[in-house]
Amino acid sequence: MNYGIAFTPLVPTIVLWLALAAIVVVALVLLVARARGAAVRVAALALFLLALANPSFTREDRDPLTSVAAVVIDKSPSQNFGNRNREAAQAQEALVDSLKKIKGLEVRVVDAGQADGETDGTKLFGALATALSDVPVDRVAGAFLITDGRVHDIPANTAGLGFQAPVHALITGQKDERDRRIAITAAPRFGIVGQTQTITYRLDDQGVTGERAKVTIRRDGEVLGERTLSSGQSASVDVDIKHAGPNIVEIEASPLEKELTPVNNRAVVAIDGVRDKLRVLLVSGEPHSGERTWRNLLKSDASVDLVHFTILRPPEKQDGTPINELSLIAFPTRELFQQKINEFQLIIFDRYARQGVLPIAYFDNIARYVRAGGAVLVSAGPDYASNTSIWRTPLDSVLPAEPVGVTEKPFYAHLSEIGKRHPVTRGLEGSASEPPRWSRFFRTVDTRNAVNPPVMTGVDGKPLLFLSRFGEGRVALLLSDHIWLWARGYEGGGPHLDLLRRMSHWLMKQPDLDEEALRLQVQGKDLVVVRQTMSDSVQPVSVTSPSGVSQDLTLSPADPGEWRASLPASELGLWQATDGTLKALINVGPTNPKEFSEVTSTTETLKPLTQATGGNAVRVVDGTSVELPRIVPVRSASVFAGDGWMGVRMRDASVVKGVGVLPIFAGLIGLLLLLGAFAATWVREGR
Repeated sequence: MNYGIAFTPLVPTIVLWLALAAIVVVALVLLVARARGAAVRVAALALFLLALANPSFTREDRDPLTSVAAVVIDKSPSQNFGNRNREAAQAQEALVDSLKKIKGLEVRVVDAGQADGETDGTKLFGALATALSDVPVDRVAGAFLITDGRVHDIPANTAGLGFQAPVHALITGQKDERDRRIAITAAPRFGIVGQTQTITYRLDDQGVTGERAKVTIRRDGEVLGERTLSSGQSASVDVDIKHAGPNIVEIEASPLEKELTPVNNRAVVAIDGVRDKLRVLLVSGEPHSGERTWRNLLKSDASVDLVHFTILRPPEKQDGTPINELSLIAFPTRELFQQKINEFQLIIFDRYARQGVLPIAYFDNIARYVRAGGAVLVSAGPDYASNTSIWRTPLDSVLPAEPVGVTEKPFYAHLSEIGKRHPVTRGLEGSASEPPRWSRFFRTVDTRNAVNPPVMTGVDGKPLLFLSRFGEGRVALLLSDHIWLWARGYEGGGPHLDLLRRMSHWLMKQPDLDEEALRLQVQGKDLVVVRQTMSDSVQPVSVTSPSGVSQDLTLSPADPGEWRASLPASELGLWQATDGTLKALINVGPTNPKEFSEVTSTTETLKPLTQATGGNAVRVVDGTSVELPRIVPVRSASVFAGDGWMGVRMRDASVVKGVGVLPIFAGLIGLLLLLGAFAATWVREGR
């Protein structure tokens, strides 16, 4: 029960203040004049003023509310090191038992910091705010954090907490922990393919000094070099950017004796490779209807620097035109095919036949260029089956099939069984129907002695498109010169842009178009393992998380030539996958997550905030056992921690169940009080 007096004035407040001023003036005048009955008169006036203020006696029926204490348990990956999880579980059990023994205290326990593949670092105060979001600030008794001390969302000051109550930190882990890590001090985000980028790093050892470690540098799993560093020493490494897309560089230090974990001995840098201009040489043997198809395709690609020559005047052409009147550019054969041949990523022969322009020795140069890693595309017409065919040169050693004739007959191009799986031809628009939903071709070159099966077929199942590898290089052979019918929209056209662009990029070694590949992709919160293969089956894939936990996945067929499996991407950092032959890497989230940057337990990061609230940060492990300070209730104080104890701030909050109101001057009672006051004045005046 709470009793009190409440006022509900019958007149505006200004009238009460004016009346009070008038009564004070009257009282002063009466006192100065020493008038008889002055005290009674002033009392009567005051009683009249009180009646205007309309006071009432109040009675409140209240139920006390419990104070609320929150216990936040750190479940971040760093708690898996050592015995921290066991220590946290024991500390939680002992703490909650102690808090529940305090009368009038409600205990809320919340887990926080779980790895979800999105959050970088340990976020405990966000979870604390959520746990107390429905609790008024005058009911918060305090908060306890059971953690290793590596928290990454600590408020800058106590105002950021949103309540005024002590915060205590119970720190798991040992005081003398030691750990080694690689810290990246400078690293680029992008690099031009074919150029080098410099990464600077430092060997950090915590808990020891003067130790030495062997540092290994890898790019996409391939070892680039090794060196030895001392604790605190910095070094740099130059890395060649080999391909477009992420080039993942790992810098790994050898383990430190008795260190907490080797997980952060490895740092990862993902450098996005950006291709400079791709140089393509297009040689057209003669003007024809399909010549523009290749030129338009390559000119429309902003990443391609095209050099195009058309043989308009072969040496044997004699038409009597004086040389000084010709405006044609001489074909720089020696410069292109001997001096600068290795500067081109792709050479295209479009209906080219031997016309005495290129000496035989240059075809030998082209064959060596292919085996060394270059690429050649032959778009063949009747020229390929003629006596002047480029097959009848040293280039035949890197061509997929020998020509034997030409068939002039309408046909639809089809994907072969291999073609349905190959990334270049898989899923071409219109290929799923029969006949395919694209226009016909009317000519194809017949071949024999193919080195590998075709990906597309033509008349009577004969080969139409070969995609072949020779040494380090690649060759494509298209056995029809009617691809331009697709480009012109004849009979509805066909997917010429997709086919020719994919074919060109496969020749230039675009990793996404490799026939045999293992890839990791992040889709939402899942990590997807994709195995591209031309085979009918695949091996299980072993996936290793950033914390070193491995699991085997059995892949299921998806699209033709693709097998897939997925798992939750529950950790930030470098994930690895291998099937024993191929290896794939992907970095989820930041390249070097905060969670693994510093893993030794500490009281220092949380101590400034806890002490500012009157709490403290202490370790829960004494030797090998878990021991907690005594938990005591405190009603009013500025300090809630001391030697061997921690306190919670008990609140006096309550909720009103009912209110009783008794007006003093209402009804007969008020009337009698006023009449009595004026009667007393009259009696005193009459004496």
